[in-house]
Amino acid sequence: MRKLLIIGIGSGNPEHMTVQAINALNRADVLFIPTKGEKKTELAEVRREICARYVTRADSRTVEFAVPVRRTEGVSYDGSVDDWHARIAEIYERLIDSELSEDGTGAFLVWGDPMLYDSTIRIVERVKARGKVAFDYDVLPGITSLQALCASHRIPLNLVGKPVEITTGRRLSESFPERSQTSVVMLDGEQAFRRIDDPDAEIYWGAYLGTPDEIVISGRLADVKDEILARRAQARERMGWIMDIYLLRKGADFEE
Repeated sequence: MRKLLIIGIGSGNPEHMTVQAINALNRADVLFIPTKGEKKTELAEVRREICARYVTRADSRTVEFAVPVRRTEGVSYDGSVDDWHARIAEIYERLIDSELSEDGTGAFLVWGDPMLYDSTIRIVERVKARGKVAFDYDVLPGITSLQALCASHRIPLNLVGKPVEITTGRRLSESFPERSQTSVVMLDGEQAFRRIDDPDAEIYWGAYLGTPDEIVISGRLADVKDEILARRAQARERMGWIMDIYLLRKGADFEE
């Protein structure tokens, strides 16, 4: 039976690769590398560099494939994502069927960690549910952008004895700071932190974490929000894309 390996490759630094992930790369007959258009060539380049650096078997090969653009106009967010996943599932199905032998092993190199705000597992499950091609799969964890963010800022993720919520920009107002003293925000295209009006809130922001273009800014939210917005806009204009994450916090480890 065909086998897929879903491998977390870290948030941009090839040295984030774990020994387990490197061994998994060398189990694969075919390494699948997604491309996301000219503006995000760096994302594919990091995957190519990882393969060049760590893959030692001479008989493996890479297959690149284009990722379709998500449709957003005239459809709800959930409907947009569902349609996007369905179209990617058709591509995965074709790749598995055409590029892998009946007992071949293929690997998908997933940015960060496949279990944290990534949909590769969901899409692979869609392919299995379609039942047109038989395969099994394993998942290999990776260094997340959340870990890289905390490491770059030299902070622990949580306050002592207190929970952490991981959310999106669309849902931030539901949690911080009333429900959670620490909120990690991913997938925020609208910079939802702009709407947080709390003099005691602190932010730890990072973009392009783990890459040579890494930017990190921290401080009291009211003091640094404008700097973050300006640096983010400049970086997006220069790079053509932005990949950022931030942690909002209110309170301390030991409060009276």
